[in-house]
This record gives sequence, structure tokens and C-alpha cells, in this order.
Amino acid sequence: MRIGAIVTRIIQQMKRDKRTLALLFLAPLLVLSLMSFIFNSNEASSVTLVISNAPAPLIDKLKETDFIIIEDNAFSKKQLQDKEYDGWLAIEQNASKLTLLNDDPSLAKALAMQLAQVLQPSQAAMGSFETDYVYGDEDTAIFDIFSPMLIGFFVFFFVFLITGIALLKERTSGTLERLLATPIKRSEIVAGYMVGYGLFAFLQTIIIVLFGIYVLDIVHVGSIWLVLLINMMVALVSLSLGALLSSFAASEFQMMQFIPLVIVPQVFFSGIFPLDSMAEWLQNIGRIMPLYYAADALNGVMYKGYSLPDIIVNLSILACFAIVFITLNMISLKKYRSL
Repeated sequence: MRIGAIVTRIIQQMKRDKRTLALLFLAPLLVLSLMSFIFNSNEASSVTLVISNAPAPLIDKLKETDFIIIEDNAFSKKQLQDKEYDGWLAIEQNASKLTLLNDDPSLAKALAMQLAQVLQPSQAAMGSFETDYVYGDEDTAIFDIFSPMLIGFFVFFFVFLITGIALLKERTSGTLERLLATPIKRSEIVAGYMVGYGLFAFLQTIIIVLFGIYVLDIVHVGSIWLVLLINMMVALVSLSLGALLSSFAASEFQMMQFIPLVIVPQVFFSGIFPLDSMAEWLQNIGRIMPLYYAADALNGVMYKGYSLPDIIVNLSILACFAIVFITLNMISLKKYRSL
């Protein structure tokens, strides 16, 4: 009987907690559906190869492959970088040079191997063969592409989690209500929380970035100051988002419920899975998520050596996310007190 009473009480509690029921039954279906859409639409990308000064028989032979062939005798390495083609084969009298963009090391290696098989019968006539890389080198691994994105993800995740739970405790313990009983303005409360918790988010971000770069030897070609700046913006967005969502949670468990709904979907659109080969509507979903822009900026700086002008759009969008979330934080305080 006592066991039955406990079971009955748990069932009644769960029936009253509609959010937990939704997380239990609907959230897994949402994530699985998203994964299904992503993997089913993630077809192999077409490989684009630019050819300069190649004889007609060789061009015809290359056109028989799966490559998209572009003939351009006045092509340059800078154009390859700007247009983001996969490779450029330049043939001269006594030498041939293959330049790989290498923004996807696995694709670059596959292109080089397939091209070598096609060119092997003509190798003697082409003379010496050289391979060059726009980004990285022949030893670049796929993890070198993912690692900058992972740094941004961990900053976002832990700041979101720690800040959200900490602010939830502030509210459930009555601290927030006592503050609202004073003449302090909502904007001052939000600013105080942003700065206070932001200092710890700032320190956490520095530790994660420095540990990743100098201890784990994660590749970084660009300025470390830009890496820190991007991650500071990521932390600010995560801080303001965590504070906002904490106002909709009644317990730490409910705060954790936001993870599969807010954090997990962003992982799929942070660049870990190729975005270009996804369906267009899936790519559009990614563009409304902060980690999409954070990962793009981090990959650009750490792997491709981008400078500030190259990532200013991503930084601006992250700043807009933060402003929107901070504004919504101030509005959400109206339900406690109207000033």
C-alpha cells in the first residue's frame, strides 16, 4: 500500500508537470526528427576543380569524373580562396601544381587521390608535380576543423548552464523579489546580473581558450585576441539567454530541460556537419541560432587566419542576439513588478 501511494503521488505530480511530460515524450521525437532531416539531406558535395593551361585530352578525361570542371587560364590562388572552389590544377611546360583549398581535409585528400589516379598515365608528359594548400597542410586532420567550433560550444554550454541555474536560485530563494521591493530599476537589475556573472563567464572563457590552444594544441592561425573576442560575445549571448530562460523555470530540473531544446539543435548547425549540402530550409534554421555565427567566426580566425573585417558580420549578429535577449530579460521582470 505504501509503495502504491508513492507511485500514485509520482503519477499525479507528473500529470501536473506538463513541461516534464513534453520533455519526456516530445523532445526526443523533435531531436530525432531533426537528425533524420539533416542526415537524409546531407548528400555528398560536388567537387569543383579549376584547370589552367591543360591540354584538351586531359580536360576531356577530367570531365568524365564527378568533378565540376572550370577552365580558367588566368586563375590565381587568391581567387581560389575567395570563390571557395575545392582545388586548382595549373599545368605548365615542365611542372604541374595542384592547389587545394583544404577547408575540408577529408574532401581535399579524396580530391588529391582521385586526381592522381586520373593524371597518372599523363604524369611523364606533365613533368614534376607539386601540391600546395590554401589552409593547413597535408597533415591537417578533420579535428582541426571541428576544434574551434568545440571551443565556442563549450563556452556557450557551460555559461548557459551555470548562469541559468544560479539566477534560478536567486529567484527561488527570494533574492530577486527582495531586490524588486527596492526602488532599483529593472534595467539596473539586469545590468548588475550581466556584469556580475559576466566576470565569471569572462574568466571561464579565458581558461577554456588558453587551455585549448596552448595545452591541447588546437590549431590557431589568426589572432588569439580575436578568438577571445568571439568567445566573449558567445559568453554574453549565452549569459543573457540563460538568464532569460531561467525566468521560465521553477526548478533546476526544469532549467535542465531547456538543454535538448536550446543547446542540442545548435550543435547540428555549428559546422560539425557540412551545411552546404543540407536542404535550404535546414540551412535557414541554422541562421537563427547564435552558435552558427560563432562557429563560423571561430573557424575563420583559428583555421583560416581571418582578420577582424572578415568576421565583423558574425560579431554584429552575435551582438544583436545579446541585445535582444537582454531586452527580453528586462521585459520578463514585469511579471514580478511593473515600474
